[in-house]
Amino acid sequence: MDIQAAVARLNRQLPLKARQAQLSPALKNLHQAILHGLIEYGRVPTGPELDTVIDKEARAAGLRRLGEADLIVLDRKGQWPVGAYPLTSEPTPHQLSVNGHTLYAMCALDALSVAPMFDETVSISSVCHVNHTPVRIQMQGDTLCDARPDDAIVGIRWQMPSAVAAHSMCMEMVFLENRATAKQWQDSDTDNISLFTLSEAVAFGKGFFLPLMA
Repeated sequence: MDIQAAVARLNRQLPLKARQAQLSPALKNLHQAILHGLIEYGRVPTGPELDTVIDKEARAAGLRRLGEADLIVLDRKGQWPVGAYPLTSEPTPHQLSVNGHTLYAMCALDALSVAPMFDETVSISSVCHVNHTPVRIQMQGDTLCDARPDDAIVGIRWQMPSAVAAHSMCMEMVFLENRATAKQWQDSDTDNISLFTLSEAVAFGKGFFLPLMA
C-alpha cells in the first residue's frame, strides 16, 4: 500500500490530528505536555507539572476531554493518563528504551514512530506476533540503525477501533519476523491486512504522528 494512502486510511479510522485540531489551545498544550513528559521523563507529568500548562481547576475536565477523544488513555478510574499515542506506561509487547527510561508503545507502528516523532534515539524490544521470536530495533530519528531480524515486517489488520484504540485496533498492528511469516498471517484475512517493510512503516508512522507535535 502507498504510504500516503496508508496515512490517510489510518487518519480516517483513528483521526488523532483532526481531534487535536478541535481542541482549545489550552487542551492542545495539555496533550502535548503529556507526550513530552512521557518521552523526556519516562512518565506522565505530575499534577503540579501539568498545572504549568493548564489551570488546576480545569485540569480534571481537560483530561476527561482528552480521554473522550481517545487522544490519551486514562487509568481504570478514568482519572489520570497512563499513555498518549504512541506511548504508554501500560506493559505491551513493544518495550522501548529512550532517554534512560523504559516505556511501551501501543503497537508495532507506534514503536517505530517514537524516534522520528521526537527525534530521539530509541531501542525497541518486541516479538513476532505469530512465532513470538524476538524483534530488536535501534533507531535514531527516522533512521533505522539496526534491526534483527533485518527483514522483519509490520502487519496491520485494518479495523475500526472501539472506544480505546490502544485496547482494540492496536492489538492487530504487529511485528512479524519475516516476509514468509507475514504472508502466512496476511493469508488469514487478505481483504483487511496490509504489510509494510520496516522502512515503509517508519515513514508511515512519521506521517501519522509527527503532525501531533506541530
